[in-house]
Amino acid sequence: MSEYQYYEFLTIDRPLDQAAQEVLRSISSRARITATSFINHYEWGDLKGDPRKFMERWFDLHLYLTNWGTRRLMLRVPGRFVNAGDIDRFLGEIDWVDAWTSGENLIIDIQRDEEGGDDWDDGSGRLAALAPLRADVLSGDLRLFYLLWLTAVQDELIPENEIEPLPGIAPLTGALEGFAEFFWIDADLVQAAAETGVDDPVTSMDDLRKTFATIPEREKVELLLRVAEGDSYVGAELRSRHRKKSLMPAGRRTAGALRMRAQEIRKRREGAEAERREAERRRQVAEAEKARRVWLKTLKQRGASVWREIEQEIERRNSSGYDQAMNLLSGLQALAAEEGSQDDFNRHVGSIRARHRKKGKYIERLNKLGRDSDKGTA
Repeated sequence: MSEYQYYEFLTIDRPLDQAAQEVLRSISSRARITATSFINHYEWGDLKGDPRKFMERWFDLHLYLTNWGTRRLMLRVPGRFVNAGDIDRFLGEIDWVDAWTSGENLIIDIQRDEEGGDDWDDGSGRLAALAPLRADVLSGDLRLFYLLWLTAVQDELIPENEIEPLPGIAPLTGALEGFAEFFWIDADLVQAAAETGVDDPVTSMDDLRKTFATIPEREKVELLLRVAEGDSYVGAELRSRHRKKSLMPAGRRTAGALRMRAQEIRKRREGAEAERREAERRRQVAEAEKARRVWLKTLKQRGASVWREIEQEIERRNSSGYDQAMNLLSGLQALAAEEGSQDDFNRHVGSIRARHRKKGKYIERLNKLGRDSDKGTA
């Protein structure tokens, strides 16, 4: 195929009604459309619609991938959970992220291009792996935007002395790792950033109880009423409140320190990989030598029958026969060298050379056997 484009849209907070599905079907007759998704790929042509409008009208998540190196992720979140100003501090030097308000929602559009597009897949399953990032953002977890800041560090757009916007990104989740891989963020730099951070505050029920106990009674009632009315954002709001209360100031590193640490990690990783390759090489050499010793032992046990087989292979008068004959001769030559019977070996080779002197292709192979073989023809 000359081109490949993959589009996937998901709605999380509310399903698509029948009218919405019919509108989407009118846009694409071959897309897979459900109450929660719109999925299509193109090998020729393009989506007959604007993904930004799709997000504004229907969807909460969008992933786009091509085989020429374009990757895109869009998230729509209620604006009351994410202040655009809170994420601006992460995105100052990044020109491939856009954010805008549509009604009560904030839409974040992340799109990056890498020339070549050699490392790509068909896109299926990608958005499901990245979907937890939206819930993280709703709960006040801004590490997604730290990773975007890290791309500017990687591209050397950030001054050496600039302080990281968060005290690291540990613990690193599968969704964050998937995001970093999807947008080609240097894995060593990500590892450096993930060496520090804070524990996820929502994992401790005791801590949650302490946080919720401080909520005024009237506010608790309002929250419960929202739950009773089916408000799906109450949990995210409570987690965000707990996160903001639990996070403690921590020492932060500079962009230069992160780059230096990434270099150390890369050097250590490459050294370990080199050691593994060398160990594997030695293992393969040892196995090959073991197999060679078994083969030579077999040749020795066969005695004169090996020379008869060599003659039979030569008489086949084809490349495979000549190759097999030379392989057997090489083994016999190695045995002769080990046992000090080189003169006997050379006499046999000289006899073979005389009998088959008119077989030019084989003689060419025989000439490569070495100077000791040539002495047998003197």
